[in-house]
Amino acid sequence: MMRIGYYAHHHGSGHCRQADKLAALLPNDARAQLTVFTSLDINSYRFTAIDEQQIVRLNAEDEHPDDILAGRAGEYWQPASLHYSPVGNGDIQKRSHQILDTIFQRKIDLMIIDVSVEVAMLCRAASIPYLYVRLPGIRDDAPHLGAFTGALALLAPYPKALEFTHTSEWVCDKSLYLDFISSQKAESYTYESFIDILAKLSVGGEISAPKSTNLPSIETQLTDKSGATIPIITVIKGYGGHKAIDEKLPELRSLLPDALIVSLGPIDDDKRCYVDISTEVDDVTPFICHSNYLMMACGLNAVAQAYHYDTPLIVVLMTGHIMNKPSWLKR
Repeated sequence: MMRIGYYAHHHGSGHCRQADKLAALLPNDARAQLTVFTSLDINSYRFTAIDEQQIVRLNAEDEHPDDILAGRAGEYWQPASLHYSPVGNGDIQKRSHQILDTIFQRKIDLMIIDVSVEVAMLCRAASIPYLYVRLPGIRDDAPHLGAFTGALALLAPYPKALEFTHTSEWVCDKSLYLDFISSQKAESYTYESFIDILAKLSVGGEISAPKSTNLPSIETQLTDKSGATIPIITVIKGYGGHKAIDEKLPELRSLLPDALIVSLGPIDDDKRCYVDISTEVDDVTPFICHSNYLMMACGLNAVAQAYHYDTPLIVVLMTGHIMNKPSWLKR
């Protein structure tokens, strides 16, 4: 039985969730051989498909004032094949040892590297075979191309139809398109049960105090989606960059002063006054299915859930060359 390791990038919890979804698809004997490497603690993401002894909690990789060289030291001081490479950083030395020692001790045959160019290069230099998880968008910088080149194959967890039009032919040829990896089948919710969820959230004290909207008093206006006079807008955020979406909330409230705005996920305290309900839920399905509009970033997990529903989606693009994901806007 092949032993597989999965390195989940530290940025947000979405990479751990992707590993969790992949693990759930494996047969029980193969799943038991999976090891996931992550620097998130158990409170930041709790795996459901694999046991805690299969998780290697890595040291952080933050820069320190006493690093010999900063992580992005500039031209002639930083290898072009790496995005981030501080010199003299004890945490990165420890996490590198954790990764390589675990691979050796558990006799891992193949690594799956979710995003990290640096871990991909560590594996290649140590002669460890790896598959590299590609995210959509423009990723033609030298570090990414180096990681793509060094991989045995590339995994694209999205449909080939959503591939960026200017992606190099050799990258596409080297990629295995997995479509969207779905979680277990979500529970079916009626519109009435969704409104009941909103009412309970409001009564339960999770409604944002500065807003005057009283959901129970308007519940009768929301009993039929086609005839509802108050639009419901759900804003979905993860832990990898919610501030960019929060910055849009004042404008959203200004444009739609009478809408019922629900914020799922983390939210800055100074932005709570622009939403009616702010909370975190285990299942976003009823909100995706029955809201009049969705607003979110275009991360893989969120798009994979929203993709199969007809609810109009407002996408907040992340800024910067690496994080650009324009292909999602085709839908």
